[in-house]
Amino acid sequence: MKLLGDHTIPYLKQSIYNNTLLLILSLSPLLKGGFKMTEPSKVIHVRNVGHEISENDLLQLFQPFGVITKLVMLRAKNQALLQMQDVPSAISALQFYTNVQPTIRGRNVYVQFSSHQELTTMDQNAQARGDEPNRILLVTVHHMLYPITVEVLHQVFSPHGFVEKIVTFQKSAGFQALIQYQLCQSAVLARTSLQGRNIYDGCCQLDIQFSNLDELQVNYNNERSRDFTNPNLPAEQKGRSSQQSGYGDSGVAFPQMANAAAIAAAFGGGLPPGISGTNDRCTILVSNLNPDRIDEDKLFNLFSLYGNIVRIKLLRNKPDHALVQMGDGFQSELAVHFLKGAMLFGKRLEVNFSKHPNITQGADTHEYSNSNLNRFNRNAAKNYRYCCSPTKMIHLSTLPQDITEEEIVSHLEEHGSILNTKLFEMNGKKQALILFETEEQATEALICKHATSLGGSIIRISFSQLQSIRENSQ
Repeated sequence: MKLLGDHTIPYLKQSIYNNTLLLILSLSPLLKGGFKMTEPSKVIHVRNVGHEISENDLLQLFQPFGVITKLVMLRAKNQALLQMQDVPSAISALQFYTNVQPTIRGRNVYVQFSSHQELTTMDQNAQARGDEPNRILLVTVHHMLYPITVEVLHQVFSPHGFVEKIVTFQKSAGFQALIQYQLCQSAVLARTSLQGRNIYDGCCQLDIQFSNLDELQVNYNNERSRDFTNPNLPAEQKGRSSQQSGYGDSGVAFPQMANAAAIAAAFGGGLPPGISGTNDRCTILVSNLNPDRIDEDKLFNLFSLYGNIVRIKLLRNKPDHALVQMGDGFQSELAVHFLKGAMLFGKRLEVNFSKHPNITQGADTHEYSNSNLNRFNRNAAKNYRYCCSPTKMIHLSTLPQDITEEEIVSHLEEHGSILNTKLFEMNGKKQALILFETEEQATEALICKHATSLGGSIIRISFSQLQSIRENSQ
């Protein structure tokens, strides 16, 4: 069959889809993006995979697009091969990363279809498991006439050993689940005992393979996902988009897609003026600091308004300089945009992207990647919505119920002239607005008093975009 005259693209085979023309059109953006003219494959070839990039980093990059069945790290070549469950999942990933430069730990990686249609045992070179036993099982349920929940799967699989985590999701192959046992031998026993069997009479047949994932990441305990080792996880994040799910619509979030969904929710699909959304540099160089009054925690309190902080380093050979590594390129772009030229301790800050992709760990660096004070772990969309340059007004939350305006003023007045205050209650929680005479005073109060104790509570402070204290609160 001939398509597009004598100039039919030779590497697209009709056998991939019934409608070959549709596939050619859907892949045209990939050709413009510089991908090799290789037949579409469920195997993705990743280049520039530095030694600092782990298997889990790659999984986080691609799991939002579908189930990953195999992963091979080619360390000697700084490359990796990653097999999606099907070709459409791989196409979705490559189409997305045509428009968004994939970055891991500050390093750009480059993706294209592999010349392999399938990763064989030889291709895996003992790096990926394939049929090698693993404590995580990939389960597909065929002929599903009755709904299957986490509770049903736990009841079926727990007799064979302690089940730590379960994630369920819907893919083109049908209803699927990832089930993580505490012990590999339990997974082997479960696969041997349950492969091909029906959960209910005449339906819900189990097709079980070993996954090559090392650890499931579960963010929510609900009917779609469960971490049996951590019963304190929330049931859901309000306003969560299905884009935020790492394995499908499963309640498992991964940074890149979670961030994209939060940005869309916060800005209504359009970014603030001056923000490109395409920056991939995560590390910021801050200069013209006041070295006598600044420290890492104060910088954390300021920059964490715009994203999660990985680590901060004050430069000992340049005492008025510091490096701040943000969680991703978009967050660092927000920080540079909104903080450039801000006044702090009598100095006008210079805030620019650093030539360093990340800050290396060391004795003179402060780690914040696991800090529970990072503001964007939950309700990211709400936090993005409040991003702004420093203002004269600060907003205080997580206040003790019996707090008074006098106690708040006493806590903050050393930082400048307070013109007005308002103490109010929202959703049963005490909050306050404090208006300073200048933006610099408000900024100083924020970076010195955010996450401090007031009346036995650790208070949270951010800038308010309200012009007057008479307006409604945030």
